[in-house]
Amino acid sequence: MAQRVGRLAGVLREVVYGGNDGIVTTFAIVAGFAGAGAEGAAAGIGPAAVLLFGLANLFADATAMGLGSFLSARSAGAVAAARRRLQGAVPAEAARAADAKALRRRGLDEADASAMAEILARAPNLRAEFAAGALGPEPAGTAERPVRGAVATFLSFVIFGAAPLAPYLLLASDARAFALSLAASLAALAALAAVRWRATGERLAMCLIETLGVGGACGAVAFAVGLAFR
Repeated sequence: MAQRVGRLAGVLREVVYGGNDGIVTTFAIVAGFAGAGAEGAAAGIGPAAVLLFGLANLFADATAMGLGSFLSARSAGAVAAARRRLQGAVPAEAARAADAKALRRRGLDEADASAMAEILARAPNLRAEFAAGALGPEPAGTAERPVRGAVATFLSFVIFGAAPLAPYLLLASDARAFALSLAASLAALAALAAVRWRATGERLAMCLIETLGVGGACGAVAFAVGLAFR
């Protein structure tokens, strides 16, 4: 169980970011057409437009976000590597003195700070992570996995983002479709909040309030824009 939670936590940022954006942006299209109404701007296009624009957004945006996540992680890795190179160029004595000073500011006494600075001096990569403020449980470069992040973002966007379109795919696009799409979107947002709660241990109520609040606000804005075209 702990191992599964650990793996989920490793891609939590991508899952939450991709899933939330997938639900919100896809439902925004549905809400926009619903706000415009059958007698308004949407009348000349027909209900199939919801699926056309919704599916186009779903896969195009998922691809863009996945590739964006990949490039962002690659850039972060390049920046971290550059910082390690710069830290490695600092003279050894100056580096030890700087590390000891930083450790004293964090609450260690002088003896412990000097001892730890000496240990860091014998591990250049670890010392560079410490100096860059990136010291953590994973070695530098493993926390950012570009391909894994890109795949997690893409899949999360598509899986969660398909929820608002499900009623239009499974049923005739009648008056019930929008109500069912709204219900499906809220259920998907709640599931995303549960994923976040499971991986982080935050309060479930807070995860639900924040996730549903953000999604609901975005959907309301899209519906209001649609109303303007009635």
